[in-house]
Amino acid sequence: MSTATAPTPTRLHRLALFAVSTMTGFGIASWVTRTPAVRSDLGASIEAMGIVLFGLSIGSMIGILGAGALVRVLGTRPLVLVGAALPVLGMLLVGVLAPAQFAVGVWGGLFLIGFGAGVAEIGLNVEAAAQERATGRPVVPMLHACFSLGTVAGGVVGIAMTAAQTPVVVHLTIATAVMAALAVFAAANLRPLPRAEVPAADDTRPVRRRGVVTVQLLLIAVITLAMAFAEGSASDWLPLLMTNEHDAPEVLGSLVFTGFALAMFIGRSAGTPLVTRFGRGTVIRVCATVGAIGVLGVVLAPNPLLTAIAAVVWGLGIALGFPLAVSAAGDHPTDGDRRVSVVAAAGYIAFLVGPPALGFLGEHLGLQLTMLVPAALLVIAVVIAPAAGVQRTVARSAG
Repeated sequence: MSTATAPTPTRLHRLALFAVSTMTGFGIASWVTRTPAVRSDLGASIEAMGIVLFGLSIGSMIGILGAGALVRVLGTRPLVLVGAALPVLGMLLVGVLAPAQFAVGVWGGLFLIGFGAGVAEIGLNVEAAAQERATGRPVVPMLHACFSLGTVAGGVVGIAMTAAQTPVVVHLTIATAVMAALAVFAAANLRPLPRAEVPAADDTRPVRRRGVVTVQLLLIAVITLAMAFAEGSASDWLPLLMTNEHDAPEVLGSLVFTGFALAMFIGRSAGTPLVTRFGRGTVIRVCATVGAIGVLGVVLAPNPLLTAIAAVVWGLGIALGFPLAVSAAGDHPTDGDRRVSVVAAAGYIAFLVGPPALGFLGEHLGLQLTMLVPAALLVIAVVIAPAAGVQRTVARSAG
């Protein structure tokens, strides 16, 4: 029956969603691996770099908050297309303006990357959760695995470019071309959803009337926030932590970040069967525990090698956290779309407050000690993880 309801256009549509997610990961990794070089080009302190990173965070948050209204007016497809196009432009701006020491322009480029990723993220997660309900197959973890795959690819290219001392403008221009190719593929293969499937994620009045925001959903949102904060902390600060705290060369910082991203990709690709066997709540609890151990390892590591090992444990631990929380939110017979929007927004709050907050703390306490913040949030996720296992699983609902 699933084959009949998933013809070739639907598979191409799903591949287009995966392409946008891969593109976003590739772009973020391309940027992150060159943060030390960009910081050097700009002559920025850690605190000032946190303000530059704020452009990415605030763009993401505005995109998330505006996504509901845009979905209601335009539908999901234009949202994902905008989310594919803006990061391409933003990456080009960052690559050109960083060597020119135009910090405001870099902030603006990061804003476009964040805004595009933010508006796309709602559409991607809502559609992936809807396909899970319709087909009974896990889609959200694979969507996020594609993001991690793009991150690994971008990290590998970033390592090579950093090792070859390739100028930032050359590296990020190449990254822009790769992102543009994935965006074109997505634009050619995305299919508009039937009107009945387009969610009204921004309509807060029916959300209140139907009681969508429950205590259980708020707990799931906190789990999402903790996992997103832990992921964003690594993405924003691992390379700089290696260069600042351990005096490691830039290429080693890029390598550690790529190892973290690879660990997340492996966890998301191979970890889905664990959910079927042990349940969502249990897997999230174990993930948060392992992630917290990895973060503490980074805090306590006395040398770059142990920090790198701890970063891999960190990535493996939190890999499934965000996608499983989104699946838990979407696992509802009538209000899954609205619940996914609430949870996704909570996750991006972490990306909003994370970089500047950690940058400020890092300026005064050191980046290594500052990583106690994501560790503490993961401990909270361990405690409240059972909230994500209350609803029926997708596999059972497909039954």
